[in-house]
Amino acid sequence: MEPGLIAKKFYNHQLYPRPARCDRSGLWAHFLPTLRDVRALAAPGSPDEQPARGASKIPFWGMHRQRWGFGMIPATATSVGQIIFIMNELGKSRQKMVSPAPTPQVRLVEVDDGSAGQRIDNFLLRECKGVPKSHVYRILRSGEVRVNKGRIDASYRLVLGDIVRIPPVRVAAPAAEIPAHVPAATFPVLFEDDYLMAIDKPAGVAVHGGSGVSFGVIEQLRRALPHLKFLELVHRLDRETSGILLLAKKRAALVGMHEQIRHNRMDKRYLACVTGEWRDRQRAVKAPLYKYVTAEGERRVRVQEDGQVSHTVFRMVESLPPYTLLEAELKTGRTHQIRVHLAHCGTPIVGDDKYGDFTLNKTLARPGARPGIKRMFLHAWRLKFTHPVLDTPIALQAALPPECEQFLNQLRGASADAKP
Repeated sequence: MEPGLIAKKFYNHQLYPRPARCDRSGLWAHFLPTLRDVRALAAPGSPDEQPARGASKIPFWGMHRQRWGFGMIPATATSVGQIIFIMNELGKSRQKMVSPAPTPQVRLVEVDDGSAGQRIDNFLLRECKGVPKSHVYRILRSGEVRVNKGRIDASYRLVLGDIVRIPPVRVAAPAAEIPAHVPAATFPVLFEDDYLMAIDKPAGVAVHGGSGVSFGVIEQLRRALPHLKFLELVHRLDRETSGILLLAKKRAALVGMHEQIRHNRMDKRYLACVTGEWRDRQRAVKAPLYKYVTAEGERRVRVQEDGQVSHTVFRMVESLPPYTLLEAELKTGRTHQIRVHLAHCGTPIVGDDKYGDFTLNKTLARPGARPGIKRMFLHAWRLKFTHPVLDTPIALQAALPPECEQFLNQLRGASADAKP
C-alpha cells in the first residue's frame, strides 16, 4: 500500500445480507473467527501491518441498531495489516458493548457520629439508595444484615463503633449532595458546640429547598461548612419568620431533640404584632388545623373540626392601638399554627401574605409609610430545652430585627402623640 493512501481507500462499503437475529453473537460471528487466521498471515514488522496514519475508524458499534435486511460492512482490505487493524477496532467496540456492570460486594460499614443513635432500618435506607424498601426489610428479617456479627431487628439503634454488614445489593449511583449553584452563606450564630448549632435566621430565607425554592439555609450552611459530615435541621421556620433556628451536628443530638419535641419538652416562644382588638392578658387557643390545597395549587391551613389538634397560648406584651404585640407559646407544632390561630381570632399578623389583612399590608409596605414594614412581624425570640447529650439546660434568645423594632417605635411614637 502506498504511504500516501489513507483508510478511505479500503473502507468503501458493499451490501451484505444480515442474519435474522443480530445480538451479541450474530453479526460479530462473521468477523471474529477470522481474526486468528488473519493474524497468522501477518509477518511482524510488515509495512502493511497498520493503515496509514490519519486513517479513520469504522463505527461498527452502530451497525447492530439498523433494521433487519441488508447492512453496510467494510469491503475486503487490500493487505493483511489493514485487516488486522480493522479486526482490532472491531474487538475494542465489542468489548465496550458487552462489558458487564460491576458485581455488588458485601460491605462492612463502621458507625460514625453521624449515624450513632439511628435505627438500623433508616440507616440501611440511606446507605442503600435505590433499593426498594420492601427488600431492605427482607434482608433484615432474613439475617443477611448483621451488626457486630450478630442478628438484629429493624428497631435496633446503632451505637458509635458498630460494624454493620450490608449484603450485596445494587444501589443507585450517588448523586451530588449539594448542587453547584448553591452559594455558601453564614448566619449569626447564637449557640454552638460539638453537637448543636443555633442561628438567627433572617426573614425571607427558606430553611431548605423545595416548593419553588432551589436552596435554603441548610444547603447554604453545608456549602459553607464542608468539614461537618452531619448537619440537619432540628425544626423549621416559615420563610418569612425570623429568629432562632436550631440545627444538629450529630445524629444522636438530632434524635434527642426530636424526642423532646414529641413529648413537648422544648419551650418555643414567638413575638407577633397583630392588628385588631385584643383585650385578654392571656388566651389559650385550641382550634384544630386542617391542611388543604387551593385551586391555584398553594398549600394552606384552616381551622376545621376534623383537623389536627393544635394548641397555642398567647400573652399580651404591649398594647399599641390599633396594634398589639403578643408572645405566642407553642404547645403543638403544626404548620402555620400561630398565623392561622391569630387570623381565626380576628387579629391577623401584620404583613402576613397568606392569612393577613392584604389591604393593610400594602399600605404598610408603601415607601415612606409611617408606620411602615415590608415583612411579616413574626419572630422566634426564645428557645429553652435540655441538651440532648450533656443533659444541661439551654436558654437562647434572639433580639427583634431592626425593621421590627423600628415599626414598634413608630407605633409608640404615634400612641404618645395621640395622648392629650
